[in-house]
Amino acid sequence: MNKFDGPGNSCYKLVKDQIRRMANDAWTALNRRQSSPRQHWMAPFERNEGFVGREDVLRLVLDRISPSANKDACQRTVIQGLGGIGKTQIALEVAFRLHDADPSCSVFWVPAVDATTFENAYRDIGQRLGVAGLDDDKADVKALVQAAMSREDTGRWLLIIDNADDPELMFGPGVLAQYLPCSTNGSILFTTRTREVTERLDIYAAGIIEPTKMKREEAREMLQARLREEQVPDRASTDSLLDFLDDLPLAIRQASAYMFKTGISTARYLEHCLSSDATLVKLLSQEFEDRGRYDRIKNPVATTWLISFEHISRDSPQAGEYLEFMCFLAERDIPISLLPPASDEIETEEAVGTLEAYGFITRREEGESLDMHRLVRLAMWNWLRQEGQARQRYCDVVQRLDEVFPSPEHENREIWMRYMAHAQRVVESDEECEDEEAMSGLLFNVAEALSIQGRYEGAAKLYRETLEAKEKVLGKEHPSTLMSMNNLALVLRKIGEYKEAEKMHRETLAMMKKVLGKEHPDTLSSMNNLASVLDDMGEYEEAEKIHRETLELKEKVLGKEHPSTLGSMNNLALVLGNMGEYEEAEKIHRGTLEMMKKVLGREHPDTLDSMNNLALVLRKIGKYEEAEEIHRETGMYEEAG
Repeated sequence: MNKFDGPGNSCYKLVKDQIRRMANDAWTALNRRQSSPRQHWMAPFERNEGFVGREDVLRLVLDRISPSANKDACQRTVIQGLGGIGKTQIALEVAFRLHDADPSCSVFWVPAVDATTFENAYRDIGQRLGVAGLDDDKADVKALVQAAMSREDTGRWLLIIDNADDPELMFGPGVLAQYLPCSTNGSILFTTRTREVTERLDIYAAGIIEPTKMKREEAREMLQARLREEQVPDRASTDSLLDFLDDLPLAIRQASAYMFKTGISTARYLEHCLSSDATLVKLLSQEFEDRGRYDRIKNPVATTWLISFEHISRDSPQAGEYLEFMCFLAERDIPISLLPPASDEIETEEAVGTLEAYGFITRREEGESLDMHRLVRLAMWNWLRQEGQARQRYCDVVQRLDEVFPSPEHENREIWMRYMAHAQRVVESDEECEDEEAMSGLLFNVAEALSIQGRYEGAAKLYRETLEAKEKVLGKEHPSTLMSMNNLALVLRKIGEYKEAEKMHRETLAMMKKVLGKEHPDTLSSMNNLASVLDDMGEYEEAEKIHRETLELKEKVLGKEHPSTLGSMNNLALVLGNMGEYEEAEKIHRGTLEMMKKVLGREHPDTLDSMNNLALVLRKIGKYEEAEEIHRETGMYEEAG
């Protein structure tokens, strides 16, 4: 202050105002820390001790991604570049550095590999935040988590959306991008290989960070970090190898792992690279997006992987089998329990350890699942095709999944969700499996799972494939084939394809009567399903007739108090209500409700539905007070209103 003439000096006023702003900001930050919500840390990997360089990229990202960097908006930043350039590792280092600098800021990590991994990660976030309603059958987990993260009282956070590479996944049916939270306390960091995703996320130029290949000094440090001095005889051979690898981080890391394991020099490794099969390189180059990113050498990463594939298959057959198996699965969160069984746990651990040593896979924190880089998967798949082994290996995967994927129910959802992303990848493949029985079984279970999730369009597609396969293997009149027909018709009804659903239900019912008999429980279910779709179509008289016949047979075969019989009573009452026959509908609803309370209990979901249905009829006939009382009791009054 002694440097200025006095309080009236203009420079003095500027300094004074700046000091006041700094003091206010400090006070705000202190208050925030004193009252901040619980901090959460959710990252899939430990810190990479071998991370080197990239300081220029890290500075650009860190200057933007702190929630306090822009107090007026939820900042969006993207790391965009070729697969293998190190986007995920940069994002991971950014997360740790932000955590070090600002421990009160939560960090959440979401892999956007497919819809299932995205939802599972959101579910994990929701559980950490204590979001209510996540386990409800009809819960929209992504919407619940989005709403929670958008609240100011959630605190400050960084959300990392990793591998947002598929425009169809992000912006097609389901539109995952619409579930991105928005809060001035938050910031979102994306990693992507595609410019289209960046453009459609509407991220401005200042928020687009494009890491290129590593600087040569950084690349040398990364390559030599694990090697002995005699393995790096001279700078010239090292630089020639790095030229061949195009200074790509993933390729350098894998080359270093191979040299560390075998003890060969950089010069000898380069000789292996130069003697490899150019045809395979060309094939792998065709698989990659944006090939123009490479200068003279096309896809050297694939060349590195080919050498490693061959040596792994020779030296560790179990590890080779795992690598071949995993290339048909989704890349993220591969349960070790899904891999082909080894002779014992030690052999499994050694095989997984070998693949980790090459950098082809990463074990997740909990130790029970693995991540595989997508370029490794593509390279391995192409190599199997080159060797003529792809079809057999694919069939091995189908058989294993058919063995471990349970029949989907709400009760075992946690189990089959672990395998879901992988099963979907397998059934959607263009490969063919000669074991048609295993293939049809897997198709059926995945279709069932999709139906439980409410993804009816996808379920219908797979049920059609299932039906075609089962008709071919088992014949049209086999009970399993008929069940596939029935389930396809059910999901067609769900998506509003009533005419086709009706036709298929009629065909199914006719064959079930012929094959199983009129009184078989599956036949009775088929009758009920046909009547329900007729009800939807407004064909009330025929629907009533079939419901009455179904109810009479179920009372005879199953008994009056069987849950399936009670379901038919409820359905008959519903169609009567639709026909305006309210008095009879009321009578049947009351009878159904009393028996459901007795058989299922007052709090069973079907009992609550029955109470709600009775209340709806009571409102139709003007018994508002009783209807309101029932609605309040079931907790459905507002929904019904």
